[in-house]
Amino acid sequence: MCALRSFLRYLHLAGVIETPLVWAVPSVADLRDRTLPRGLEPAAVKRLLASCDRRRTVGRRDHAILLLLSRLGLRAGEVAAITLDDIDWRAGLLLVRGKGSRHDVLPLPVDLGEAIVGYLRRRPRCESRALFVTVNAPRTALAQGTVRWIVRAACDRAGLPRVGAHRLRHTAATEMLRHGASLAEIGQVLRHREQKTTAIYAKVDRRALRALARPWPSGEGGVA
Repeated sequence: MCALRSFLRYLHLAGVIETPLVWAVPSVADLRDRTLPRGLEPAAVKRLLASCDRRRTVGRRDHAILLLLSRLGLRAGEVAAITLDDIDWRAGLLLVRGKGSRHDVLPLPVDLGEAIVGYLRRRPRCESRALFVTVNAPRTALAQGTVRWIVRAACDRAGLPRVGAHRLRHTAATEMLRHGASLAEIGQVLRHREQKTTAIYAKVDRRALRALARPWPSGEGGVA
């Protein structure tokens, strides 16, 4: 459409056509933010977590990573960036190194803290200060891509269609919404810079939207 408008503008300026037809070309509908954020159902999340064999070090590691993604809504890169020094065990807080060198502090839920402790008891000894490291030598910090692969591998084990790590971020938001959290509270947990970013989750708040829906016309003179 942009190319066609440019061509019509050129024709008018060149005198080929008398009437400027550039505005006769309709704009392409912007479909961004038109789709619903798709979070996983609680049963699917349970299957993902249950697929991790916590008798093994890798299973404990992956279980803690999946919890960070689905409970706190961390991004894959943020999970990979967590260091041993980012957890304040006394205060129950987690430092998150987000996009644009932004640092935020989030409360660490008890069950998530227990999952991390369970992994630390088996964490391979190495010089890396990264929380999550590779199981096989050389033991180094997990890459962002590896965190994404862990999610896909868990989907395969659980017999679920593959989803990305960001889908678990949507899951965290929709679960908070389901349990009565406000959009402002969800924005704080997900560390959104702008309110309009969090506003997409208003689309899945069916209880709040139901009050805005107009009743279907019925009865005499209406449409049955």
